[in-house]
Amino acid sequence: MQKARPKHLNLAVIKFPLPAIVSGLHRISGALLALSIPFMLYALEGSLSSAERFAAFKDCIAHPVVKLFLLGVLWAYLHHACAGTRFLFLDIHKGLDLKTARLTSYLVLAVSLSLTVVIGAITW
Repeated sequence: MQKARPKHLNLAVIKFPLPAIVSGLHRISGALLALSIPFMLYALEGSLSSAERFAAFKDCIAHPVVKLFLLGVLWAYLHHACAGTRFLFLDIHKGLDLKTARLTSYLVLAVSLSLTVVIGAITW
């Protein structure tokens, strides 16, 4: 007798465990970092080219939408670094048991979000 398997997975219904969520966010943060590279390089080049472009750069990053974008890139960087460190430990078989994997997932989220809030509040 064949099992009735779903043809399409409804990702909105599936409850993912926290380590899976951290893994997914690690991929999303990496993609966000990769997509932000051209904008960051353009901003760096512009801010170093002349005093007028540096003043324009300062005016641009004073806009709240740009600040939110930079805050998102900051979170992506911090989350990617924290989750990457966690995955390096998993690669050497440290923290593979379920209790430790859940704990380190909570730590990755807590550390990356708290550092984002602290650094964002300092630089805002």
